[in-house]
Amino acid sequence: MINVMVVDDHNLVRKGLSVMLASAQGIRVIAEAASGEEAISLTKTKHPDVILMDLKMPGIGGIEATKKLTRLLPDAKIVIVTVCDDDLFPSRVLQAGAVGYITKGAELEEMIRAIKSVHSGQRYISPEIARLLALKHLDDTGKSPFEVLSERELQVFIMITQGARVQEIADKLCLSSKTVNSYRYRIFEKLGVKNDVELTHLAIKHGVLDIVEQES
Repeated sequence: MINVMVVDDHNLVRKGLSVMLASAQGIRVIAEAASGEEAISLTKTKHPDVILMDLKMPGIGGIEATKKLTRLLPDAKIVIVTVCDDDLFPSRVLQAGAVGYITKGAELEEMIRAIKSVHSGQRYISPEIARLLALKHLDDTGKSPFEVLSERELQVFIMITQGARVQEIADKLCLSSKTVNSYRYRIFEKLGVKNDVELTHLAIKHGVLDIVEQES
């Protein structure tokens, strides 16, 4: 059983997440917090396995709370849950200790997948956030070379550059290895690279790996 704490200053969002997750097999919401300070206090007694953390809250906020919780309970996995157009650069929260980043518009299935992924020791970045990460980095023409990729292709691209193998990606995204390979070769074709090494070099060139380098 994965014990989860939901942290959000909006009562409806907090309660909504808790109610949705109540139906998920293998997941149990053991605590709710309306602020970073309350999350820190509850963590000392509840010891959650996974913490769903809002970013913009009164008080110390999500980033500082993430830093403090990471020190307080190193084994806890923190997943940032935020709006897709949040203006905070994702690298800041990943560097603060978060291991997941998803949007509040995510489907329940993706939320569950994210929780289970980070609990098993992996990172999880939603397709929307993967797109934001890639499109932050422009080339000399003022365009991102990754604009040609679909959201799913961007997610596979990010995971490849993090060193994930085809079967790992397939398991994480609930796809067949054949489908992942199809995405992989489509990415190669669109970006003009021949293999994973060239793809990784392209990611380094455009700064994408700055965001996920701690994964390796």
